[in-house]
Formats: sequence, C-alpha cells, structure tokens
Amino acid sequence: MEIPALKSATNLRLSNILVRLLSFCVLVFLARFAYVVTVNSHSCDSLDSCFFPQTPKPSSAAAAAARRRAHYSSVFRDLLTEGLLSTNSASLCIETLDGAEVTALREIGIVNSFGISSQKLPYGEGIRYAKSINHPFGNQSFDFEFSGTAGLDRTPNPVRFALEVSRTLIPGGFFVAHTESLSDEYSLHSLLRLFDSFTLIKLREIKGFDSVPTREIILRKKNRTRNHVEIENRECSVPKHKLDLIKNAELLIEEEPLKPWITLKRNIKNVKYLSSMVDISFKNRYVYIDVGARSYGSSIGSWFKKQYPKQEKPFEIYAIEADSAFHDEYKKKKGVKLLPYAAWVKNESLFFEINREPNKKKNEEEKGRGMGRIQSVQSSSNFIGDVNKIEGFDFTAWLKSTVVERDYVVVKMDVEGTEFHLIPRLIESGAICLIDEMFIECHYNRWQRCCPGKRSPKYRKTYAQCLELFSSLRKRGVLVHQWW
Repeated sequence: MEIPALKSATNLRLSNILVRLLSFCVLVFLARFAYVVTVNSHSCDSLDSCFFPQTPKPSSAAAAAARRRAHYSSVFRDLLTEGLLSTNSASLCIETLDGAEVTALREIGIVNSFGISSQKLPYGEGIRYAKSINHPFGNQSFDFEFSGTAGLDRTPNPVRFALEVSRTLIPGGFFVAHTESLSDEYSLHSLLRLFDSFTLIKLREIKGFDSVPTREIILRKKNRTRNHVEIENRECSVPKHKLDLIKNAELLIEEEPLKPWITLKRNIKNVKYLSSMVDISFKNRYVYIDVGARSYGSSIGSWFKKQYPKQEKPFEIYAIEADSAFHDEYKKKKGVKLLPYAAWVKNESLFFEINREPNKKKNEEEKGRGMGRIQSVQSSSNFIGDVNKIEGFDFTAWLKSTVVERDYVVVKMDVEGTEFHLIPRLIESGAICLIDEMFIECHYNRWQRCCPGKRSPKYRKTYAQCLELFSSLRKRGVLVHQWW
C-alpha cells in the first residue's frame, strides 16, 4: 500500500520541477523581451526587434522649413497689425530659400503672394525662378515686398537690387528687409542712398530665424522718384555720422617729426581704417585708386592687397603712374588698370624731372634734397630746364566720370607736391564727395636724412601747411591718413 503513495510523491516533485523550469523560461523570455524593447524600440531596421512601429520623423530640412514658416508667420502678423500689410496686398518675397515666406503669407490670408528665387526649387506654389536683380514682373506690380537675410545681404549688386524693388513696387508701397548688417550709421546711410526713392519708416532689432539677432528695416516708396544728377561744382554736405567717425580716427601728428622717414612709416600701424570701423556692404562698387603708384609692389601689392581690410569685397584697382619705367610691369598684372599719365588739374603736356640714378657729381646735400624720384610738375607753358615730357590728365574730371557717390572709393596719393594743386580742385568741384578714404603723402621742406639741421630745398610748403591740408579734408568728412 505504500508503493502507490511513493509514486504519487515522485510525480508531484517532477511536476514542481517542471513548473519551476517553465516559470524560469518565461522569466528569461520576458527579460529578453524587455531588453529588446528598451534597446531597439526606436528603430525598426531589424525585423525581429520592431515591436512598436513609430510614425517616421520629418527630415531636418522639412523641420527647418516648418520653423521658418512659423517665424515668418509671426513677422507678417506683426506687420498686419501695424497696417503695413493687408489681406488685399499683392506681395512679393525676394530670394526665398524654400518658399516659407510665401506659404506664411498665404496662411494668414494674404493669398495674392508670390516669391522669386535664384535656385530652382522643387516645391512651393507661386514661386518663380528669377534673380533678385531682375524680377519677372511688370512695373508697379506689388503693394508689399519682403527680403529675408538671403536677399539683400547676399545680393551681388545692391544698386540693381534696389532699382528692381523700386520698379516693381507701387508708390506708397512698403519694402521690408531683414539684415544682419546695418550695425552702424555709415551702413544705414549707404543703404538709404541706394533706396533714395524711399522714406525710412522704422529700423528695429528683432529675433530672427532661430533667434539670430536681426535688424528689420521698413521703407516706403515715395510718390515721386528722384532723378540722379551729376555732381556739379559745389561743396559737400557733411553728414554727422562721418564727422563722428573722424573723431574716432587716429590723431594727426601735430609736431613736425625730426625723422619723418621713420615717424610717418611707423604711423601706419596707428591707422584706423574706415572699413575696420564700419560695415561697407551696401555699396555699388568698391574702387581703389593709387595716384603716383610707382611699381606694383610699392603699395598696391605690398600694402593694399595684403593689409587693407576689404571685408571680402571685390575691389577694382586703378594705378595712375607717369613714369614709363613701371608701365611694362603692370601689363602682366591682372585686375589692375593702368593710367600711364600724371594726375593734374587739366589735360595738357607736363614736364617732370625723373631721378632714377643719382648723379655722382652731385654732393650729398643735393642727393638728399627730394622726397621722391619725380620733381614737381610744370605745365608746358612754364617749361624750364632739361626734363621729361609726359601727358597730364584732369584727375577731377576723370574721377567724376568713373565713380559715383554710391561707390566705396579709397585713394592713395603720392604725387611729389602736386597734392597742393589736386586737393583744392577736388574740393571746389565737389568731387571730394566721391572719396570715402584717403592716404596722402604730403611733400614739404622736411629735414634731410643726409644732412642734419638742413631742410630739403625741393619743396617750399611747410609741415604746418600739410597739417592744414589734412585738417581741411577731415572737416569735409573725408577720413584722410598721413602716408609716408
């Protein structure tokens, strides 16, 4: 009778073992399941681990476009509130990256909205492929035009950009631009000169896309478009912002240096360049004119190309040099236009004494009498002595025919005393208005390196007269520096 009881106990123990084993397997499976879910639940790349398929996340480009739409929607709603926009406005967005501006305008009820882009966008209703300097629309087509930072800040030709906005916008219409520039009064006045048929309504700081600090400028087109006229003989009006800039410039050297060949050369380290103090973005062209250039390496190659801060702008370079010894060199230099003449107050033949090799018969005092290799200019009517004949040209007339006030113009002048003829002519003609920055070597009866205690007999002007020349230019709003 005890044998069946024993079998029953054995079977019970086996059952318990099987239950425990099964429970253990279940626990292992659950642990494995929990691990897989935790590690791989964000990916469905593997077929054995995709337990909870998720909705695919939008791409980074699509997410950025959505953020841009939300940003511009907020911008345009503010402009609606201020009365600069209405639901009836015909609107144009210039140089849109992805059509976000156009979409935002239409979403807030401004359905008559279009955009242009220099990139062929694969999507975006109402967007045309066109350049910002050549709108594919007729005159006075829009009540409102908008440019984000991809437009005005990056246009290769700000003047044509402004002209197209003026052409396609109705009188009384608004132009709103977002820019990362306009950080100073100089750049603001440069921009307003480009948009001279507009009135400034407002300039304010806003949070740009992705919270980048941005300036919003609002302009309104005048009912009458201003006609550009050539600068006539007149004195320049001097804006306050230019005088403020000059106050921040390096001081002129008031006391005559005993060793000018050292002092003036060292002074270049103290120069505060205009383009290091202001933003020069909103200019038509960028022009450097070297008057009395000598060789390419004298100042163009050694100084302007390497040291002048250009803000990555493409400068046109003119070299004005009368000495034929340097002309062949410039034929090999790309990007430099040579004018093989002498800068003068009118077109006429001139005579120079060119000292390329010192005369061994001259004593030390005579060899040290000049500040340069070319002596003072004489017109053909006053010709005296054995000198070289060259052609002079009216520098003031040439300057007025070459650049305009909307250009950024830098002039370096080393003309062996002729500056006392050229500068007064520039001032009385009004052409001085065209120059933003000057570097002038002023020639005077300085102390000679060769002969202590003796002055150079080559020039009659004094250092005090040079200071007066520099001061007169600064009073007229020209940032001028002492060159050596």
